[in-house]
Amino acid sequence: MSAMRRRSLFRAALAREDALPLGTWVKLPAVESMELVALAGFDFAVIDLEHSAMDLETMHRHIGIALLTGVAPIVRVPSLDGGIVQRVLDAGAEGIMLPHVDTVEHARAAASAVRFAPRGSRGVGSTSRAGAWGALSREEYLRYGNEEVVLIPQIESADAASAAGAIAAVDGVDALLVGAADLSTSLGRSETDATVVDLVSGVVRAAHAAGVAIGNAGGATATSVESAVRTGFDFTMMSNDASLLGAAAKAAVDAGRTVRR
Repeated sequence: MSAMRRRSLFRAALAREDALPLGTWVKLPAVESMELVALAGFDFAVIDLEHSAMDLETMHRHIGIALLTGVAPIVRVPSLDGGIVQRVLDAGAEGIMLPHVDTVEHARAAASAVRFAPRGSRGVGSTSRAGAWGALSREEYLRYGNEEVVLIPQIESADAASAAGAIAAVDGVDALLVGAADLSTSLGRSETDATVVDLVSGVVRAAHAAGVAIGNAGGATATSVESAVRTGFDFTMMSNDASLLGAAAKAAVDAGRTVRR
């Protein structure tokens, strides 16, 4: 196993030309949720440590299920504080998503936390899942961490949108994700407001000019995915596990209520 060469499932999904890579947020602290995401056929899942009460042990189990079922596990961390990036990557995450990256300096700090020396400051922990519990060669462990693991800053403010091109050009940044909800809220406008739409379009252009993929978070409909394609996004997220469960439950009850005794 020491000679094994691994490839990022997320990067493989981005490289496909037949379909837009589809993902969803995982917020529920039950590993069955990730199993269901895999059975549904999603390409990747973002395990959400920013907007959920999930702990690191549950995240660790989600990542294991994802890797065994062919889903690319990305983890959204709340910040760079407390060495959380190190622990998430040791757990085997294929990438880090970081919210509210407004400056080049913030992006550089994130890239340093994600990459090994000499590109960054990530510590070596090859006896973790990331190193196949010590079975992976040190060379491959380091290569995978520097070449395959992805860093995805979120663009969620007008300042971030203005700096998007420079953020995308930071060594170690692999993709961007537009957080339209926070972006529009920061401006006191709706997501469909012309100013917000123009800002998002500008971010897409800036990312592509820098040669970096860009994605968004949308709804669980074909219309939402079609809109993502038209806007130029390279991957999209369709709702989240909790909302998908709630919508299915509501649809079932609504259908049942149409029957009268």
